Amino acid sequence: MEEKARVAALSVISNTLLTTGKLFIGFMSGSVSIVSEGMHSGIDLLAAVIALLAVRHSGKPADDRHAYGHGKLENVSGTIEAVLIFFAAVWIIVEAASKMANGVTVEDIGLGLAVMGISALLNLVISTMLLRVARKTGSVALQADALHLRTDVYTSAGVFLGLLLIRLTGWSILDPLVAIVVAVLIMKAALDLTKEAFMPLIDASLPQPEQAIITRILARYAADYLEFHALRTRRSGAERHIDLHLVVPKHNSVETVHELCDRIEEEINEQLPGTHVLIHAEPCGRGDACTCCEEACQGRPDKISPL
Repeated sequence: MEEKARVAALSVISNTLLTTGKLFIGFMSGSVSIVSEGMHSGIDLLAAVIALLAVRHSGKPADDRHAYGHGKLENVSGTIEAVLIFFAAVWIIVEAASKMANGVTVEDIGLGLAVMGISALLNLVISTMLLRVARKTGSVALQADALHLRTDVYTSAGVFLGLLLIRLTGWSILDPLVAIVVAVLIMKAALDLTKEAFMPLIDASLPQPEQAIITRILARYAADYLEFHALRTRRSGAERHIDLHLVVPKHNSVETVHELCDRIEEEINEQLPGTHVLIHAEPCGRGDACTCCEEACQGRPDKISPL
């Protein structure tokens, strides 16, 4: 938790500096593409503050009102960030269209090139750190913040290229055109982030690769049970929740079944850290007419407990 909060705070600091620098130079130079980048960084700053608050509170333990913990705060954070980014992109397009209609004048291109270059490099470093911690901890909020900043790397590089072309060619019309391209990239990032952050709020299943890990682990223990069904998965912030029904030979002792469930749960947690697994064990067959238990335990007296 301390590491998550530390990198989130670092993101707040860097975005504060970049937002201030971009907006100051953007308004001073009259460049809509630099101002659009400043707005983008401003949204990133707000998103970083939200992410910082989310990671601080999402790690709180479960309580009487939140029996499953507070993990979904990170998903709420990511969804809010996605909406903010989308509206920022709309604002950029409106401003760029206005500049194209009313004429474009760009001054102090040298300062603009400098701030865009510094922005791209700084955001590359910060976003890499955020992604590393996000993957390590499974934090949706940090992942969202990292994706914002990584998009900012590409857009800052795009604005840098646009300003460089204006300096070389004198075509100021490139400034709003680059701003529109930046806005389109931001919109795409917003849509991707919405899918990543919002779906867990409606208890969507875990991604297919993670479900494949679960089924492979269950397959390794297939000799110790008869079948499994009703497998359900969902995500809550950095945590995963899995529950399933496991059909076991009816003659197995409670202790034997409990040990089997523990082994499965431990291996799932080794490969998918932060997972809560609930296994409902069911005896095979009905009454004394069941033969599958006897067949499953044939030649394996250690699996049969006296009734």
